[in-house]
Amino acid sequence: MDINKRTILWIVFSVALVILWNDWEISNGKPSMFSPAPEQLAKATVAPVATTLPAATAVSALPGASASADAFKGERITITTDVIKADIDTVGGQVKRLELLKYKGSGNPGWFNGCFGLFPWCKPDLAGEKNEVLFDEGPGHVYVAQTGLVGMGAGGVAFPNHNTGFVAKPGLRVLDGGNQVQLVLEAVQGGVKLTKTFTFKRGDYVIDVRHDVSNVGATPVKPELYMQLVHDGRPPVTERFQSSFTGPTLYTAADHYKKLTFDKIEKEDAEAIKTGKPVAPDHATKADNGWFAISQHFFVSAFVPQDKAPRDIFTKKVGPDVYAIGNVLPLPTLAPGASTSLDAKLYSGPQEANLLEPVAKGLELVKDYGWLTIVAKPIFWVMEHIHAVLGNWGWTIIAFTILIKLAFFPLSAAGYRSMAKMKVVTPKMQAIRERYKGDPAKMNQATMELYKTEKINPLGGCLPILVQMPVFIALYWVLGASVEIRGAPWIGWITNLAQHDPYCILPVLYAISMFITTRLNPAPADPMQAKMMMFMPLAFSVMFFFFPSGLVLYWVVNNTLSIAQQWVITKKFAPAAAKPA
Repeated sequence: MDINKRTILWIVFSVALVILWNDWEISNGKPSMFSPAPEQLAKATVAPVATTLPAATAVSALPGASASADAFKGERITITTDVIKADIDTVGGQVKRLELLKYKGSGNPGWFNGCFGLFPWCKPDLAGEKNEVLFDEGPGHVYVAQTGLVGMGAGGVAFPNHNTGFVAKPGLRVLDGGNQVQLVLEAVQGGVKLTKTFTFKRGDYVIDVRHDVSNVGATPVKPELYMQLVHDGRPPVTERFQSSFTGPTLYTAADHYKKLTFDKIEKEDAEAIKTGKPVAPDHATKADNGWFAISQHFFVSAFVPQDKAPRDIFTKKVGPDVYAIGNVLPLPTLAPGASTSLDAKLYSGPQEANLLEPVAKGLELVKDYGWLTIVAKPIFWVMEHIHAVLGNWGWTIIAFTILIKLAFFPLSAAGYRSMAKMKVVTPKMQAIRERYKGDPAKMNQATMELYKTEKINPLGGCLPILVQMPVFIALYWVLGASVEIRGAPWIGWITNLAQHDPYCILPVLYAISMFITTRLNPAPADPMQAKMMMFMPLAFSVMFFFFPSGLVLYWVVNNTLSIAQQWVITKKFAPAAAKPA
């Protein structure tokens, strides 16, 4: 039965290695082993997107740039607050770049760069010294926010859209002593005037976007307002072994939170081209509430149109490996001289629940905890409250580990008692193996009789490990998905608990603690198994070189407490277990 116990451990170990290798591949820009390879990005700069919106409304074609727009010389206007720096292009009024001033880029502190510079390929990546950038456009990459009107006026001239030239009104561009700064853009085209007003507020990652639409022509018009987020199909480069979902997400009151994928949009587009018919998307297509977003590791950008405004929801491929998710909102028919307006919010910032919850219902769900969300959410809730008292995420992890150890104490104690008894009867088990070497059936029968006589549960020592595995995996996701821990220091050399230990100290301490734990456990009767069990601490410690240091810290503290607990229980119960012998 101890063979079964070790088999389970090796299965867990092997699965963990496969998952980690898959994360390694993804973090290096390679396709996942569990999904088909994505189409390669075009190396040329992605041109401005001129897409076709779904034919759900009377006017469905979104035009490209007009002749006048081609001649328009645009400029990028930079708005700076205390938390963001945004570049808005007067061509289309698109948000072309957005920099988060309070968050540094992920970078890479250098693999094993702390090992005294012995490895030349461990030079740090200075990207970690720059601010995190969300919206951006360049060679092989596009991530922009676009809005405009669908429809055409007299003479087939398009209404102002994201390719139209806008004129910026004078005003402040930097948030100085005030609490907000506004950028107002105006364009007249096709007999319709569109005014976009971007409002930036102090300490806020929400940009209020107001669209005022006026009919300046001589005939009635019925335009439609669209908002969309455009992103290429490649996930951003993140910390190694910190792979997280990147792609379109949306929320409606009826269907709740939905994660989409670029691959799925690609397949739907290919199927539509093949059949010549539109393909029903795998999400809600109509609502009067909710939001849509592009989620990525630690950060998210989301459009939240005003509530109770009917809308069509679409996802579409708009270029080679470039995709869009958005809404089309019908506007009332405007008689000459009439006008209407519609408000929206554009959140672009960190995935912090306390920032996301006030913006829109369900927006906090973009914080990706993987398939163990039901365990990870309570874990982070407890850790957040501990951090409010201690003020340091490293000490928070240690305090949380102690709490977990106390919670599992009865189960662990029962397991250690079983292992203590197992250690005492190990000589008897070896004798049984020698006696029935050629008869496995009798060997198993004699072993089970020995367990029954000594009142030993052969799986007792394995159960605590299996029960703690969901907590371990959920904590991995918590440390990997919580931007609050990103860049958080502990002590000395640990300056980022979401990154690996640069000096490999914690993995070495983990290996030592695992070695001691292995020595305290009963030795396998099979010499080959004994060697394998001695090898496991080394294998796990090498794997932990690449884990977030916060996770390794948890496991080191957990092992240290386990060693103390196991030593006390072994000393207390081993003599009592030896008496029947």
